[in-house]
Amino acid sequence: MKHRLVVCEKPSVARSIAAVLNANERKGGFFIGGGNIVTWCAGHLLELAMPEAYGEQYRKWRYADLPIIPERWIHSPVKSKENQLNIIKELMNRSDVDCVVNACDAGREGEHIFRLVYDFANCELPVHRLWVSSMEETAIRKGFDSLINGKDYENLFAAASCREKADWVVGLNATRVFSILYGVTLNTGRVQSPTLAMIVKRESDISSFVSEPFYTPIMDCGGFIASSERTPDRNAAELIRAACDGKSAIVRTVERKKKTESPPKLYDLTSLQRDANRLDGYSAQQTLEYAQAIYEKGYISYPRSDCRYLTDDMTETVESLFRAFGDLADLSGFPDPIDYSRLINTSKVSDHHALLPTLWSISADNGLLPVGERRIWNLISTRFLCALAAPHVYEEVTAVLDCEGHAFTAKGKTVLFGGWKEVAATDLDWKKDDNGEEDLDEETCRLPEINEGNAFHHVAASVKEGKTTPPKHMTDDTLLSAMENAGTEDMPDDVERKGLGTPATRAAAIEKLIANGFVDRKKKSLVPTVKGKNLIAVLPDTLTSAKMTADWEQMLKQVERGELSADAFMDKIVSFTKEIVIENTAPKCEFTDLFGGKKADTPSLGSCPRCGAAVREAKQGFFCDDRSCGFKLWKGSKFWAMKKMPLTAEIVSALLKNGQAAVKGFTSEKTGKKYDATVVLEDTGDKYVNFKMEYNKQK
Repeated sequence: MKHRLVVCEKPSVARSIAAVLNANERKGGFFIGGGNIVTWCAGHLLELAMPEAYGEQYRKWRYADLPIIPERWIHSPVKSKENQLNIIKELMNRSDVDCVVNACDAGREGEHIFRLVYDFANCELPVHRLWVSSMEETAIRKGFDSLINGKDYENLFAAASCREKADWVVGLNATRVFSILYGVTLNTGRVQSPTLAMIVKRESDISSFVSEPFYTPIMDCGGFIASSERTPDRNAAELIRAACDGKSAIVRTVERKKKTESPPKLYDLTSLQRDANRLDGYSAQQTLEYAQAIYEKGYISYPRSDCRYLTDDMTETVESLFRAFGDLADLSGFPDPIDYSRLINTSKVSDHHALLPTLWSISADNGLLPVGERRIWNLISTRFLCALAAPHVYEEVTAVLDCEGHAFTAKGKTVLFGGWKEVAATDLDWKKDDNGEEDLDEETCRLPEINEGNAFHHVAASVKEGKTTPPKHMTDDTLLSAMENAGTEDMPDDVERKGLGTPATRAAAIEKLIANGFVDRKKKSLVPTVKGKNLIAVLPDTLTSAKMTADWEQMLKQVERGELSADAFMDKIVSFTKEIVIENTAPKCEFTDLFGGKKADTPSLGSCPRCGAAVREAKQGFFCDDRSCGFKLWKGSKFWAMKKMPLTAEIVSALLKNGQAAVKGFTSEKTGKKYDATVVLEDTGDKYVNFKMEYNKQK
């Protein structure tokens, strides 16, 4: 009996698909049954090899070896996942398997994960592509009924491969260049560095901001407050207060404007992450993980989407979803009939449509979900209802009053129809701003019924003192917005705007900046560390330019569409990398001033074999300038003490340069006799550095 092999991205997806295909027998690393074998990749099983795979000389960080540009790319198995990789390889080469279905996530990275494994297994079986945006049973069945030829996604794989190689080439070479120049490991990247630059720029704006006081004359008209123009001159404000206090104010003009706020669009991943951060304090990475988890459980559509619209053929799906919510929604906030077409725009949907709750999830017991996952489902479901609700309508009133020749203005709102905001209020706290502080409610801003000529006697005047405030720290919310729009102001209107990274990778870029010690997360704020600020100070503009990286993302989309070849894209990346190496041959300033390294008058004995930073002598031993690296050679270590040989700077220099050092005059631990030997550095990256002895032959 022939079998069809289905390769999923994660075990949870494999379980869902296996259940639909009746592959109910569990084996080691796969399910089988109904003529199908269903297995999984558990994310990336292969990754680009380290530089030493292309030549042992690249194990050490030396400027002379840069740039490192592989002619033939090598992928290595992820060590913790080798067993599953070998299982898939065996399955792909089974004699009873006649075709393979790529059921990895329907996107660039999902395509990449599968193709690497397929090539690693030297598989030549025909490939079909499952392209679904939901893990509901009906969606899976429909997807298998309309499988696509795997060859149709060659360009998508090419773009994913270009992204991986570009990150390796630029990140690795730039990291080595600046780490070597400044003696500290300085991780850089084509998305990370511009993102860090935006955080540093915001912090600089905050630090340089000079707060200035201002004063606003106000008067209490018995039921509402009217304000005059604010001024930096306290005396001028006090003169107005003194002139008006206890006097009468006359209404000169009243202007009423009816305003409408349209319902919000459906969520894409970035807008979901922004709201989850603003409303609940979830980091972008947390939101992505929660969304991915409930997608795999069948509660929502595919989350890693950059689109906020649906396709023409989804009208019936939307109608069914709305009907399924039934009594859960207060229908008073919805138009009659519902205009489903507002959610539809096929021309703006590329790989995936906007995020939706699944039909099954509406009747499921959501109480079984963890709190974070349940909250994300609530956000997506409420946004779906809001998008179908009626506009929010209110009247804005502006009254100008005169008191002793001074103009005062009072503003207020009256809600005429709650619409989508009334629907949102059932779940979202829309009354909170970015800091979680209460905004003024429309009801409390309502002005009493006033008309031109009305007089208010014996008003109480006072002066309200305030200060100008600096810009706010970046949060995941505001940084994601900045990343999404980075560089787009310089692009033509007809260019697809992609900003820094993709919705699926931006969260990882933020977390990597934190992990590398360049950014601290303080509550909701993202604050650059000293190391982060100094890195931006020494990097060239070409590496911190948001427009450059946005241009690269645009080119990757062109590769996806077949408008640009992968070779042409990589040629640009290689040229850019070579320029970085050629143009940065010396540090801009003393690295000790920037990164807190050892004193400049302590000479470097060589490059650290782990990270490439300088190794210098100190009182107790020889240490890498980058303290996070951990490489150190203790003068009083047991190895040297037992042989009665001091570890000198000369020996260390030879070890760092050649990996070994010829030493004369060791003392035998057993006989006490002197002997010569070669000491070989055997560093495995552990806490302690090891040595091996090679004894010189007697003449």
